[in-house]
Amino acid sequence: MNTVNLEKEYRNRHSKALEKMAKKLEEYLQVLLQGYPRIDRITARAKSPTRFIDKAGKTRDDGQPKYADPLNQIQDQIGVRIVTFYKSEIELLSNKIKDYISPIEEQDVFPESENEFGYEGKHYILFVPTELFTPEIPKELCPEIFELQIKTLFEHSWAEANHDLAYKPESELTFEQKRKIAFTAAQAWGADNIFDDLFHELHKN
Repeated sequence: MNTVNLEKEYRNRHSKALEKMAKKLEEYLQVLLQGYPRIDRITARAKSPTRFIDKAGKTRDDGQPKYADPLNQIQDQIGVRIVTFYKSEIELLSNKIKDYISPIEEQDVFPESENEFGYEGKHYILFVPTELFTPEIPKELCPEIFELQIKTLFEHSWAEANHDLAYKPESELTFEQKRKIAFTAAQAWGADNIFDDLFHELHKN
């Protein structure tokens, strides 16, 4: 399928199914986690047509397309993000969600080296709960899976700013600019761990 036809088909899917299912998933998780005391936000989104086409056009190191069938292979056409206060809450939230929604993949994302600081987060690929499929959402247009990210406030804030600054520049970042971004990642990591330690120290009883 050429890019023009792929974009046309995805835009149809986006408007008729993905946006509606994203809203349903957001509401479902808000009810599921209602009353949980340390959640900052639960949001869901359908991947925009522009970002979908950009991702569909990615190639491997050998120059071959990364996705032979983007409409069926790209797993984050619907993405959900849960932002919580403290690092130790991530595992508690994960376990709560897995009691109700079956995971396909689970990944802890963090820098490869202990000397590096950068993007961190908990990622899942999960099945969409069957009860969310209704006649108003054509099942043939809606993936059966979605991506879930669970992050702390600091992980979320750093990732958003880093994506805006480091992945959308008009020119290549300088060495000094890259070091500044790495420094902020280290600060976010430190703040996360200190606040988590303080939380447990102050709530021993």
